[in-house]
Amino acid sequence: MIRIKIDIVGGGFGGLCTAITIKRLDKTIQVTVHEKHNQIGYNPEGRRCAEGYNVYPALQEWGPPRNCIFNVIKKCEYIIGNTVHDLPINRFASSPMTIDRQGFLAHLGKKAEELGVDLQTRDKITSVSDLKGAYIVDASGCPSTIRKDLGRTQGRNAKSYQQTIENCNVFLADTVRFIFKNSMGYYWIFPRDPAKKEINLGVGILGNFTGNSKELLASFKKEWGIQGDVNYTTGGLIPVGLQKPLTYKNIIFVGDAGVGTFPITGEGVPRAILSGEIAGKCIVSGHVHHYPSLIKRQFLKWDIAGKTCLTAGNILQRIGRNAYETSLNSFFRLFFIPKYYKQ
Repeated sequence: MIRIKIDIVGGGFGGLCTAITIKRLDKTIQVTVHEKHNQIGYNPEGRRCAEGYNVYPALQEWGPPRNCIFNVIKKCEYIIGNTVHDLPINRFASSPMTIDRQGFLAHLGKKAEELGVDLQTRDKITSVSDLKGAYIVDASGCPSTIRKDLGRTQGRNAKSYQQTIENCNVFLADTVRFIFKNSMGYYWIFPRDPAKKEINLGVGILGNFTGNSKELLASFKKEWGIQGDVNYTTGGLIPVGLQKPLTYKNIIFVGDAGVGTFPITGEGVPRAILSGEIAGKCIVSGHVHHYPSLIKRQFLKWDIAGKTCLTAGNILQRIGRNAYETSLNSFFRLFFIPKYYKQ
């Protein structure tokens, strides 16, 4: 006997992990995922990120299958001006990797379907009034379809542009790099498919940026002497940190629509998965009102630290390049070095 019905808007990480969690805990709940594209995972939005993934302790059961892992990451470099913060990954409490994001999503979609989730593709939801579930989970990404319909805008956003480059001369299979320049944003270099010596090279810009992100990336490629064949481009908005409100009436916001990305690195996939799991548990237990406090307990401290750094950097960059770089370097020494280099 069906107990209640749940509508989930969006077949990304947040939506699928909410659906899987609900069905694992209570098979009597009817769960429908509304996905606007023709397929789960293998769609135009399936690769809209650098494809990095950290398997934190809380996410051990959500690790990607082996065939969806491109590279295991051993080193992370944060490059600020002439300073390189070299963080060996074996001192992190996580298992970083670069993944085939589309393949991982397709894997989760198959798992959801096996559990009895109703995956409705080619099903674009434009209004919350089209949904009749006891709870509605907004996992529609950024910008959020449901927030737009409700007239409730999301929080702070950044803009991104990324190229996938194969036969690339700066490919390093075990290293990810973040390069902070004298602007409110950063560049990233993530290794992708080692068989193609492929990287994801991108730029994220915060604030009221009115320039051309493609030109920014072209200039960076020239400065670093990056060469190779561009085979894919993507871009869009990056939600920075928690997006208020986290719930509204019977609506729960997960993934980019709710928890956004980590303000410093733009990391979003683990946050989407964890928010989906928390949302699913809250729905099954009948305690949806606990969702905001559980999410804040998980993410708020680092969000405040990251947004404080970005705000300070925004002010200091107006003073000059040295002040901006000093601010970021101080942040990494204060928050990252003691945490990850502690014996």
